[in-house]
Amino acid sequence: MELREDRKYTKSHEWVREENGVFEIGLTDYAQSELGDLVFVNLPQEGDPVTVEEAFADVESVKAVSDVYSPVSGTVSEVNEELLDAPEKINESPYDAWLVRVTEVTEQEDLMTAEEYQAFVESNQE
Repeated sequence: MELREDRKYTKSHEWVREENGVFEIGLTDYAQSELGDLVFVNLPQEGDPVTVEEAFADVESVKAVSDVYSPVSGTVSEVNEELLDAPEKINESPYDAWLVRVTEVTEQEDLMTAEEYQAFVESNQE
């Protein structure tokens, strides 16, 4: 399982990276490996509000449809439209295939470091 130190992680297996007040959100390597090959991504529109710990998107794999939960409350400022035509990019490189960018963030959930997230995933596999 690949993790990156420049991101924070959620218990629902999303990653978030903040830079200059813009929060980039994507799926972790663990999430994409558990889901299997992704075949469809349903993303919000620019300008849509997102709320901490509420679903803002869903991804469909050959196994199932899964909701994607927001680690922050704010406004979608950009959508990675490339994923609409090529959802497999999430499987190929989950930390480069961000889903949305969020600004005007007013709240965020308690996020884990890479080390804390790894321990969380390992404790749930036992």
